[in-house]
Amino acid sequence: MTKRNVDPITLSVVRGVLETTQREMTLTLEQTARSSVFNLAHDYSTALFNHTPEMILQGQDIPIHLGSLIPAMKSVAKFFEGEIHEGDLILHNDPAYGGSHIIDTCMYYPVFYEGELVFWTVCKGHLTDIGGPVPAGYNPNATEIFAEGLRIPPVKLWDKGKPRHDVMNLLLTNMRARRDQEGDFNALIGACQVGARNLINLMKKYGKDVVQDCIAELLDMAEAHMRKLIAGVPDGTYTGTAILEDAGHGFGDFDITATVTIKGDACHIEIASPPQVPYFINSYEGNSHSGVYLGLMMFAQLPPPYNEGLYRCVTTDMGPKGTLCNAKSPAPHMNCTTTPMETLTDAVRLAFEQAAPAKVSASWGHANGCNIAGWDKRHDEEYVTMVLASIISGAGATAAQDGWHACGPECCFGALTSGDIEMLEHSYPIIIHRYGLMEDSGGAGKNRGGSGTCWEVEPMDTPMTLVTFGEGRRIPAMGAAGAKSALIQPKVGRLEVTRNGQTRIITENVIETIQPGERAANKNPGGGGYGNPFERDIQKVVEDVRNGLVSLEGARLDYGVVITDRDSLSVDHAATAKLRAA
Repeated sequence: MTKRNVDPITLSVVRGVLETTQREMTLTLEQTARSSVFNLAHDYSTALFNHTPEMILQGQDIPIHLGSLIPAMKSVAKFFEGEIHEGDLILHNDPAYGGSHIIDTCMYYPVFYEGELVFWTVCKGHLTDIGGPVPAGYNPNATEIFAEGLRIPPVKLWDKGKPRHDVMNLLLTNMRARRDQEGDFNALIGACQVGARNLINLMKKYGKDVVQDCIAELLDMAEAHMRKLIAGVPDGTYTGTAILEDAGHGFGDFDITATVTIKGDACHIEIASPPQVPYFINSYEGNSHSGVYLGLMMFAQLPPPYNEGLYRCVTTDMGPKGTLCNAKSPAPHMNCTTTPMETLTDAVRLAFEQAAPAKVSASWGHANGCNIAGWDKRHDEEYVTMVLASIISGAGATAAQDGWHACGPECCFGALTSGDIEMLEHSYPIIIHRYGLMEDSGGAGKNRGGSGTCWEVEPMDTPMTLVTFGEGRRIPAMGAAGAKSALIQPKVGRLEVTRNGQTRIITENVIETIQPGERAANKNPGGGGYGNPFERDIQKVVEDVRNGLVSLEGARLDYGVVITDRDSLSVDHAATAKLRAA
């Protein structure tokens, strides 16, 4: 690391401007976007890069976006090398160029100062549709990427400041709910411009060289934090394996294994996964970086700054091309940002925890969600959206506390929001009958996992297409430090469709038509527990029952606590002692 003569006050101011710029970019997306995926759920991320390009600040946004932005930005810059001009704006979503999945589209805006490329402002967001045969892009029947939607390799939307209306029209013409997509595109463009404006003003105030020296210091600071952490882990090779369950595709369960080698203050992470499959759970290399980095950061729990300096001492190997975590075209992949990314994250985290058991924590609930589409008679137009409220699961418990409720899934790590139910009902012709926590959904442990949620919907006056995606419908979130649940069924995800008074439970990824008068309830898993559940304080179990988080049966089976009366919540201490002793 180079020693620089950087004034600490100036460094603090520059750091503050960068962080404020990133937050202003995300607020611009929230306040100007059209779709509920952006303005309610906040399924977008922003980042700042230098000219190298190296990420100089990652937003505290969606982890599934941020890790893949690093290889994607480098791929885009290389693609247009020698042809990057002031006023250009580049669009991209293709996983073959480092993208995550094609529904996540990314804008790259080069920032010039005094005729020199100095920075990039970058925004990535989950569009509500990307074309293809199935609304919202998630096609469980796809056997190749071409059956999922529109692949966009790096392409200029603006060329030297001149908008390419022909290119934009080509893209929007191939997408459903055009108004939503156009509005979200404009929000991404606006956010990039806001970021560029702030960076230019920063350089005008302090000068380009001072700003770049400060940024170099921040990169070195993050690197030093990570190196110090890794240096404190004993040298050696550690492995972690997590199971990706069969979600109805017929290929069986898969093992994903992470091997972490620690040597001094550096580490190497190697991923082993089975061959890619003709099903939408393959992950291309860029997306898999997100899973690896999230697993690392869940273990590391480092203070800011958060930038690419964190990963200078980390090398990765995603395995040979053509595997589940290093897929190659034409592998279908749309579900990859949740499945297999969350399993990949668990494998990496488990490997690090083999090296440092004191930092062990439980897994968060995995994504198990749905998308909806149909015809809105109010506006005489098609509607389509990813229902982010339908994937809100529970967080994992730690040695210090219970897991947070309704904070997952793991792939979003608390950055996703469900938004107001009333706003969703206002935006689409639907009635939401229920949105709340689910009893017994949190993993049992001395510290209980956070509860998952139930989201129940009915279309108002026209049939609604509902598409499910994800997993976690048979295997609950992994506990830690001896945590184990006896009552499994409430702790896994599922879709319940009620027709003519009969309820059908669906645990596969399917495309369903829901008629007015019928209901679909999507139920999400909770987070894993921490420690032996029979060591949980009895009064905490009683409070969980009082609050509707644990049932009488759950108290007895999961925690060995016998409550004799639901109203008084009286505990049979003799029976409890006998049950816990057994």
